[in-house]
Formats: sequence, structure tokens, C-alpha cells
Amino acid sequence: MLRLLQRSALKPKIPVYDAINIQIKGYDYPVLEHYQKFIHNLSENMNIEVEDGWALPAQTQTVQRFKPQSTVVDSEYKLSIYERNVQIVDVPSTTLAVLLNILRATLPEGVNLSVHEHSPEHEEIRYVPDQELLELKSQLEALGGPRKK
Repeated sequence: MLRLLQRSALKPKIPVYDAINIQIKGYDYPVLEHYQKFIHNLSENMNIEVEDGWALPAQTQTVQRFKPQSTVVDSEYKLSIYERNVQIVDVPSTTLAVLLNILRATLPEGVNLSVHEHSPEHEEIRYVPDQELLELKSQLEALGGPRKK
């Protein structure tokens, strides 16, 4: 019994990440949805706890193509950029390195992958602001703010 304690005391401590966000962006909606599902399943198969997964509203961009040697617009396109996130927690650094190597090797064409430590800004952009509530708050501030008891 004493040997087991001595052996476990000699094991190196592996750093563990609290919360990591895996963010993917792309133009092709079905490919992005399928890859998010792949990330989720791969993480669970590697015994990594998946805390959450979410989608953000699509960002729309307008792209214009001009006629050669002029400023006349030849055609105009509207492109939507979709974003999906998978949040994993309590990940050992050795396991995270293997996961990221697999994700990089299997990344579909046209999909951008980025990995971030979770921060409050990532949590806030998930929610669509209530314009009516924001307007009421600004009116309250204009009247002198809330009363203190």
C-alpha cells in the first residue's frame, strides 16, 4: 500500500484547462453543422466533457464585382457567414493537443477554426439584446437613475 502512495506521489501533475471554446466559421451552412456535430462526438469519444454548444446569427456581407478598368458594378452578391461554437471543460493539456491536431487534420475546406479560453465577452454575444428593455433603461438613466432605498 505504501508503494502505491509513493508511485502516485511521483506522477507529474498535468495542467487542466477550465473552459475552452472551439469556434468554427464558414459560408456553407450544412458543412458547418456537420463539423460541429463531429467536434462534439469526437470530444465525447475522447472523454472530454462538452459543456455547451451554440450558434450565432449569420453575418451578412455584400460583395460587389466591378467591370474591368472601371467603377461600374458588374454584379453584387450577398454572402452569409455562419458561426458555431462548442465549449469543452476540464481538459488536460495533453488531451487538448491531440484533439486540436485531429481537428486541424479533418478541417473541411472553407471552414475557419479558432480556439479560445472562455471569457465573459463570449457569453454576452450569444444573446440578442432586447431593444425595448435597452430603451427603457436609457429613459430611466435620463430621469436620474433608479431610486436607492
